[in-house]
Amino acid sequence: MILGRVIGRVVSTHKHRDYVGEKILIVQPVGPDGKPAGKSVLALDRVQAGSGDTVLINDEGNSARMIFGKGDAPIRTVIVAVVDLVEKTV
Repeated sequence: MILGRVIGRVVSTHKHRDYVGEKILIVQPVGPDGKPAGKSVLALDRVQAGSGDTVLINDEGNSARMIFGKGDAPIRTVIVAVVDLVEKTV
């Protein structure tokens, strides 16, 4: 899983049938300190995340497809949690 921050959304009038009715968000991976850590990704939202939320994303296709119950869908990345607190311990 990857820690990230929602930085935007994607709106599309035409999309694959497995994406119809799904919210697509732009997520910037971040480190525990909240600083950007890598390239942003598109992720389907399963937890009603919004702009600025810190989230956990699953970036592994088979697990993502299982969450949606669509074994052959072209889904790779999904938001699986909104994070309330990141506490780094030594």
